[in-house]
Formats: sequence, structure tokens, C-alpha cells
Amino acid sequence: MPARFLQLPPMGTHIGHQPAAIRAQATFRREQPIVGTYYFYWYDVNTGEHFVDPDGTDAMTTHPANTKGYSYRSVKWHRREMEDILRAGIDFILPVYWGNPADRQPGKGLYWSFEGLKALVKAQEQMLTVRRRAPKIGMFYDTSTLQWNSDSYHADLTTREGQEWFYVSIRDFFSMVPPRLWAMIDHRPLLFLYAAVFAKGYNQQAIDFVYEQFQRDFGCRPYIVREASWQQVRTDSVYAWGGALAPRLLEVAAIGPGYDHSAVPGRAPLVRDREGGRFFRRSWEQILRMNPKRRPAIVMIETWNEWHEGTDIAPSREYGDQYVRLNARYAHLFRRGVQLRPAGAYSRASEVSLLLERQPVERGIRLHVDPNGDGLMEPAAAGGVSAWRTLPNRHHNMRFAYFDVDDSFYFDGDAPLQIELEVWDGAGEFTLEYDSADPAGSVHEGAFKLAQHFTLNGSEAWRVFRTTLRDARFVNRANGADFRLGSASEILIRKVVVRKETKR
Repeated sequence: MPARFLQLPPMGTHIGHQPAAIRAQATFRREQPIVGTYYFYWYDVNTGEHFVDPDGTDAMTTHPANTKGYSYRSVKWHRREMEDILRAGIDFILPVYWGNPADRQPGKGLYWSFEGLKALVKAQEQMLTVRRRAPKIGMFYDTSTLQWNSDSYHADLTTREGQEWFYVSIRDFFSMVPPRLWAMIDHRPLLFLYAAVFAKGYNQQAIDFVYEQFQRDFGCRPYIVREASWQQVRTDSVYAWGGALAPRLLEVAAIGPGYDHSAVPGRAPLVRDREGGRFFRRSWEQILRMNPKRRPAIVMIETWNEWHEGTDIAPSREYGDQYVRLNARYAHLFRRGVQLRPAGAYSRASEVSLLLERQPVERGIRLHVDPNGDGLMEPAAAGGVSAWRTLPNRHHNMRFAYFDVDDSFYFDGDAPLQIELEVWDGAGEFTLEYDSADPAGSVHEGAFKLAQHFTLNGSEAWRVFRTTLRDARFVNRANGADFRLGSASEILIRKVVVRKETKR
């Protein structure tokens, strides 16, 4: 098929570089601890864009502290945001980019993405002119434009035409940003991909097409960080969206201050309470408790200023600059390689347990039930005693029970652990998966490594199962927990114990 979208001229002039010119620019190193954030720039207080909903109501859940001149068209506004971002200890930003081949002309619905990016670049160039450091710029490809755009074109990335659409959106972004402003890992510009669900289809060829065309146009390969939903493809790294709801700790860490999209029309209520800043502090401290040699080198803050969903850490009417100061403090510790030691009631314990009465008795293990996730459970009984049973969920054909071990007992350690389970011996089988230090242990870098299959023999009595974990990491990467039991059918669980074993 002849080139269709590649024939479109680039939106900017910063293209056709030689490799030597790229290598002359400042770069982050692959293992260097750095902090980034998602920068939303679709707001305009003058026109009401993203300030007011079509029905005239307030479009924001939380609100900017200073709305004067708050517009993606304003160089002055971008400059003010960049200064606050630096104050928050952030090294680079990912502008949330909706530019695409169908919206390249003024008047198109998403043209603001091009217009706002130009103003952002001018703001940063002003900062450099006065010898003021500016946060580096990577790309956050909001892949919703693969489906939602002015042409109603739905890109199939398994076809050459769809791959060109995919790439041209990326090419246009980087052609508008001078290389001296690029956020790079080992001289490769950062490119984060949002969810795969918006592509009509995709394959590895689509990713390779981006690598090859980018090398041809810009003299280097991009450093592609895919969202975890891009399965069965290879990129340089991976992250998971949703850090504002709970820490997502893959190769790239994602954390946020909380979540509340109550101002967004048509959405079911969903709130992750900020707890006065305690949730954000716990999320940062979870990362800082990890071994610096194997914790993620990139921490993404979700987000700088997504006011609709209340995930902002920017100065706000509701919270002032509380989160700017909090982030600056923790980002400084992170870049220094500081490791916090977990403190708590179980730091000297040899075992922890959970007894699943109707009201669970938690002694260092917590039952992790997420009403919006796949770990649905409810109280039950069998053999005349209380227990909890797994329930079906809408996310998976398996039923899961999740367990979170208190961090003061074990966190990112290297000691062998024994897990003891008291389970009703009905029919079928169940598995135990755990957050391991084995990066090849599962599709999520060891977060769901299979420990063992257990077979039930139908004795209709309570039965004890045991297994030993030699490489448990337990940094809460198993959907916010440390290990889970899974079965295609209902399982009833009475008791869980985790013990530290003596090294041999």
C-alpha cells in the first residue's frame, strides 16, 4: 500500500537530526532515579474549555489555586506551571498529547494539542534564555485518538495505514519540540503509550515501525514505555495506569494523591480518599522502602493537573501547595537513593496470621478485597466454623483471594518464607501466586509468580497446605497485595499464616 499519512508534512521543524547532534544533548541514564508527571494542557479559562461542561456546570472536581490566564494558549501560564513543577522536585513532564493526522488544521476539535504544545515550548525556551533550568519534555501519547478524532478514523495497527497514523502522531510531537528540551534515557527520547484498548488491532510490527521510522527521521530510537495493557509486544519498559488509586509498581512506578471524578458527567462514583495527604505519603514511602538496587528508576506522578478526576498535585484551591512540598521532599530522598526502613508492630515477629472469622482477625496479614477489582469475597461457613469464600468477578474467569502482609514484617527482603493455608477440601484445585524478586516470574516482572498448584481431594473437611517461597519480594505489586489464591471455582479459606524460615 502506498504511503498515506507519511506524506503529511511534519507539524514542526525539529526533524532530520544526525546521531551526533542527539548525543550532544543532556540525557538521563537508564538506572538514574528520576521523577516525572503527566501535564494536562487542554484548559482555557477565557473560553471555558475544560473549565465548564456543555451544560454550564463546573467541569472540575478540584480547582487551580490561580486561574488568571490559565490557558494552553498562554506562554506565561506554561512558564508559571514549569516553575511550580520544578519546585515540586519533578525532572520531566509528559504533556498529554491528543494530536493526530485528522486534527492538524485550526478549527478541528483537537487542534488545541498542537497549539498548546507550541506555547509550552516557547515557555521553556524563555527559561533557558535566562539560564533557568526547565523540566525536560517527553511524550504521553493519549492513544484514545486512535479511535476518537475528527475523521472518526479507527486505526488498525496491524495494517500499514494504521501504523502510519500511529507513527505520524509521534513524529509530529517530536518535530515540534527541540531536542535540547527532550527527556531522554541514554539519548533516546521518552515516549509513553496510553492504553491499548483504543487500537482496532495491534502487533509487534506496529512498535517496530515506530522504532524504524523514528530512527530514519530523528537519528535515534525512542525509549518506549508501554502501558501494561499492551500485551504480547516488546518495548523498552512498562508501567500501569491507575497510580492515583493505588501504587502501580512495575518497571516504572506510578503513584498519585487520590482520585475523585465526581465532576465528570455520566461516570459512576469512584473515590480514592486523599486522607489529608497520608495516602500520597504512604505511596511514596512504599517506593522508598524498596531496595534502591531493584526499585523502579522512574516514578511517575499521576497527575500534575487533571482537575476533572481530582488527581492533581499542582497548587490548588482545595490543598494549597501541600502536595508540591510533599513531592519535593520525597523526590529528593528518591534521587539520593535513600531507603526507609519499615517500622511497625511486626518488625520483630517470626510469623503473622489472618483468621477469617465473620470479622477477620488480622495479626499482620490483611485480607485485600477490592470491590472494583477481581478479589471479591464474602463471609461464609463450612464444617461448623466461619470462613470466607471467593466470588465471581467481571475481570477474569478465575476467582481470587488477595492477602497483604504487613510491611514491618517483610518488605523487599531476601529471607525464605513459609505460607500455611487452611482451606476447605472440596473439589478442584487452586493456585498460589506471589510478588517475587524474579523478573521472569510472570508478565508483570514477577508480581504474580506461580508458587504451586494445590489439588483438592473432596474430603469435605478443613485441610492445611504449606509451601516455601525462596524469592518473595512482597512489595505489594500483586494488585496492591503480596500474594493471591486463585481457582476456577469457589474456594473457602479459614486461616493464613506466613512464617520466616531460617536460611540454610
